Amino acid sequence: MTSADGTPVRVGVFGLLGSGNLGNDGSLEAVLGYLRAEHPDAVVDALCGGPEVVATRYRIPATRLHWYRGEYRTASRAGAIAGKGLGKLVDVFRTAAWVRRHDVVIVPGMGVLEATLPLRPWGFPYSLFLLCASGRLLGTRVALVSVGAAPIGNRPTRTLVRWSARLAAYRSYRDAPSRDAMRAMGVDTARDKVYPDLAFALPTPSESPKAGLVCVGVMAFHGGNDDRARAEEIHRRYLDGTIRFVRTLVEDGRPVRLLTGDACDAPVVAAILDAVDSPLVTAAETASLADLMKETAAADTVVATRYHNLICALKAGTPTLAVSYAAKSDALMHRMGLGTYCHPAREVDADRLLEQFRELEKRSAELRRTLAERNQEAVRQLQDQFTDLTTALFPAADHAHALREAP
Repeated sequence: MTSADGTPVRVGVFGLLGSGNLGNDGSLEAVLGYLRAEHPDAVVDALCGGPEVVATRYRIPATRLHWYRGEYRTASRAGAIAGKGLGKLVDVFRTAAWVRRHDVVIVPGMGVLEATLPLRPWGFPYSLFLLCASGRLLGTRVALVSVGAAPIGNRPTRTLVRWSARLAAYRSYRDAPSRDAMRAMGVDTARDKVYPDLAFALPTPSESPKAGLVCVGVMAFHGGNDDRARAEEIHRRYLDGTIRFVRTLVEDGRPVRLLTGDACDAPVVAAILDAVDSPLVTAAETASLADLMKETAAADTVVATRYHNLICALKAGTPTLAVSYAAKSDALMHRMGLGTYCHPAREVDADRLLEQFRELEKRSAELRRTLAERNQEAVRQLQDQFTDLTTALFPAADHAHALREAP
């Protein structure tokens, strides 16, 4: 694919990619698959959180998102605080220089317009604003593709997110509540569309379920951005309820496989293994969303918290119960026909969770058929999304394609 002057189109991908969150990396993988299939001549590179991982795993050049290497460490000393402050200024020029080198920048999926987990405005929201403002000023089209959004209480964060969305050249959302949230924040969403999460475009694993196996996806859950005062209380209740649930499964003789979706979830796995000392409980080691999908495909049933653990299980066609921490999880479960199987992560009740789990298992065969149908529809919708993306971002390529197809 080339631009009007005959040079290859330069495409950047942007986000907290390669930083340990398997869901984010799965969204990147889906977009790279689209670019390599539909625009194989495009020159692609990344501005991201984990450039070494992205460059090695996806074979594209990658640049570190932040000039200051300690960006996501708490700054308490004067030197660290000064370094962070200087980094914010340097990143203005670094981001603009990177954006200038591209014709198109894609933000692949991720919850970039939400604050459902603890988030500071001067962290990723500031970085996203720099990207979108640079794109508007320099004439580079910025696309927010199948992204997540949610109502935001913190005013500075809300302002940065609102202006980032307004300045983007293209927006689509992974669910209707995301679009509604942006409309409520003052963004004109009349032309914005809703498509499934990008992970549904990834290949489906072919693993066969192992009789009786339950995958339990856990999370270092401490509530949302507005729950900081109760963070430890929320985490303790979540952990205690999950431990009770796993222990009961083991007492029933069920093998349990613990899953994570981010490097920060490891302490939760360790706590459960320590509390439920049984050879029936094991922990999966996953390095990609594909690994997670294989694990969930091999299970009879999945109970999971992280959003992309849910996606992996649903994509694999495995009956799933969501321990839901945000509206996006509820919306996803409703989309896939399992809306009644949601349990609040902030108030895990092991007895009620077990009751829902047993009801889910009774309907297993029926729900597997439902998931097969919903997955086919999700793939079709994402094919439409990629067609729309080509039209919006690569008009020269779309015109050339039309000429080739003309009789």
